[in-house]
Amino acid sequence: MMQIVHQMRERLQKKYQVIPDSLLKKIIGEIPRLLVINFLCAILVTFIMRNGSSFLENLVFSNAIGFSCHALIRVADRLIWGKAQRNMFAFYLLCIFLAPVGFTLGSVIGALIFSYPVGEVLHFQSNYISAFIALSCLISVIAAWSFWNKIKIAELIANAEKEKARTASIERQAMQAQLQLLQAQIEPHMLFNTLANLQGLIAIDTDRAQHMLAQLIVYLRATLSSSRAENISLKQEFILIQAYLDLLAIRMGKRLRYTLDLPSGLEEEKIPPMLLQPLVENAIKHGLEPKVEGGEITVSVRKNNNQILLEVSDTGLGLAFNFEKNISIDRDRAHVGNANIRERLLALFGEQATFNLKSNLPEGAIATITLPALA
Repeated sequence: MMQIVHQMRERLQKKYQVIPDSLLKKIIGEIPRLLVINFLCAILVTFIMRNGSSFLENLVFSNAIGFSCHALIRVADRLIWGKAQRNMFAFYLLCIFLAPVGFTLGSVIGALIFSYPVGEVLHFQSNYISAFIALSCLISVIAAWSFWNKIKIAELIANAEKEKARTASIERQAMQAQLQLLQAQIEPHMLFNTLANLQGLIAIDTDRAQHMLAQLIVYLRATLSSSRAENISLKQEFILIQAYLDLLAIRMGKRLRYTLDLPSGLEEEKIPPMLLQPLVENAIKHGLEPKVEGGEITVSVRKNNNQILLEVSDTGLGLAFNFEKNISIDRDRAHVGNANIRERLLALFGEQATFNLKSNLPEGAIATITLPALA
């Protein structure tokens, strides 16, 4: 039965493409219930009321009358109320008023199906008209009650969906504000360090100070266009990282060596902005800068199925106690940069994203972010 109904729905959808899918689903979805009600009515008329007709005849007439009443109620409901709020009492009166009309119309349709004289059929039906109309009214009221409940349930679901959408919008706005606050903590942190170094260079090396200032301007220009975006491409992120490392290379000189590895096929992959810069900053601040001879930092990206793996490795001092340690995104809030990354990953991706920090044997550390691909 459900397969037949589904096929009818597909045929109607193809033939009448102007019918809204939601309305078509409602109409087709009511057919099985109407068939069951009409079947029960045929049994009642044949074996209890005993009108003298066969079960097949009563089944055809029951379906003709039932669908006529349903169609009249549907049309009248749409014409009177449309999408407006319905009055329950008026709706029940409408169903009772239309029941005799639907009974007469259905009887005519049934007579035409069997090629019976319409007048004789109506005359025959008049012998049982009181019982038939009472039965039609009862069924119409029951159908109206069911229809009314469906309407109320649909309204409740629609209101719940609206509230859910409103709540989701508020949550997105709150999360965006939180992320902007977290990003705002990163940018001054880096900016203050750079300005402090610039202040020191002005007094002892004017040329290097001017070069550093020029690189800082390049970095800030690049940051301004992307740091407030919801997502940026890996190419943009690597431009920022290169500008940042160029700034630090002015101060550290040969003590800082770096490699940026971004495959050309991944340049347009999207990630949240300012994810790599805090990792690079921590690698230099806690790994390479305290080390007398400095070291090398490598920033790389690779894709594994539907996951993006971002990795920052260094050859600095390494982790405390020199043992491998996996860090989940809700632990170890020792550094502002790492804490911000964990908060952002948790807010944006939940359990789909991870942040791991481990030793880079024989020396240094490796920070790895795994997140689902956005592009």
